[in-house]
Amino acid sequence: MAEIVRMPKMSDTMTEGVVAKWHKNVGDSVKSGELVAEIETDKATMEFESFQEGVLLYRGVEEGKAAPVNGILAILGKAGEEYKSLLDAEATAAVPATEEKAPAKATSKAPEPVAEKAKAVAETPAAKVSAAPAPVANNDDSRVKASPLAKKLANDKGIDLTKILGSGDGGRVVKRDIDWFKPGSFVSPTGMIQGAVTTESFEDFPVSQMRKTIARRLAESKFTAPHFYLTMEINMDRCVDARESINAVAGSKISFNDFVLKAKR
Repeated sequence: MAEIVRMPKMSDTMTEGVVAKWHKNVGDSVKSGELVAEIETDKATMEFESFQEGVLLYRGVEEGKAAPVNGILAILGKAGEEYKSLLDAEATAAVPATEEKAPAKATSKAPEPVAEKAKAVAETPAAKVSAAPAPVANNDDSRVKASPLAKKLANDKGIDLTKILGSGDGGRVVKRDIDWFKPGSFVSPTGMIQGAVTTESFEDFPVSQMRKTIARRLAESKFTAPHFYLTMEINMDRCVDARESINAVAGSKISFNDFVLKAKR
């Protein structure tokens, strides 16, 4: 009879495991005590040996994917044996547990009277939004408001000041506007600088179980416990002189951290 091999709990804090590598393929025979897969826990990557014997009929987790503890890892049985009924039974058993939790979370809330809603809307003052007038680009370079430094930089770089919308007071062009200006940009009728659309790319790397645990523990230590910090000032002038003297004759360099560790002993 086909048997389900479940994801083992290999540590006290393990909640899920990642199959780092399969050592058996579907159709291979498996003996008791034989290495089946390598499972990455929250602490280390460990070898998983089978406690059953049979033929590997089904692999429930792909390499690099995670499965919760007691989830279906694999199914062993006789060659050609039907195993899909086990998967269907497992899926059916998981559905009622989810449906039982749903009514507990559902709460009935009395509908708010329509009259009260209308009254609340009537009492709420309308938000007044005042739109600032869009700055207009100047076509005459002599009338452009710009700082002397911005004018000099624009002249050196050959930039037309009429193509730049100033970010200073009253639309004045300042140094940062010249630094941020890109050739090919232009001022739109609304006064906003527009240019070529750029796209950003990234590469997503999967995080190991150990890294997940480290991140979770760091967050817990920061958010679940009160923190307080102590600071103090220390005159290190003599320590600096001592370090320079020691490093002048010593074979290896001495750091300030070495002094701190020595002082704590």
